[in-house]
Amino acid sequence: MKFISASWRRLSLTVLTILLVVSSFAVFTPSAAAETYKVKLGTDKGALAFEPKKLTIKPGDTIEWVNNKVPPHNVVFDAAKNPAKSADLAKSLSHKQQLMNPGKVVTTTFPADAPAGDYTFYCEPHRGAGMIGTITVEG
Repeated sequence: MKFISASWRRLSLTVLTILLVVSSFAVFTPSAAAETYKVKLGTDKGALAFEPKKLTIKPGDTIEWVNNKVPPHNVVFDAAKNPAKSADLAKSLSHKQQLMNPGKVVTTTFPADAPAGDYTFYCEPHRGAGMIGTITVEG
């Protein structure tokens, strides 16, 4: 009977130790929750600009592009003006279809392995008017 009692105690102590170790990882592991940011296409006053024009994010974050004023708008990332100089990356981040109605939303999620640096984007119909912005991805 003593043998069974001692074995039970050792097993309980082992299980408790494992639970404490596993739970300590859960408590002390930093959370890497991705953020969502909103960028307006056209300012509230009707200017042909992104609002905000510059934004700093982390890999994995999402941007909601909200069609605001003076449509049509779209969001195109410049293939030559991203840290990887990658046309494929620029294409995957872009929304070339023009948004015609105010309030329409499209989203871009930066990949978790997105290279750190500046990404230039623009609105095709209004690029000549200076509707250009920058997303900075932190490393």
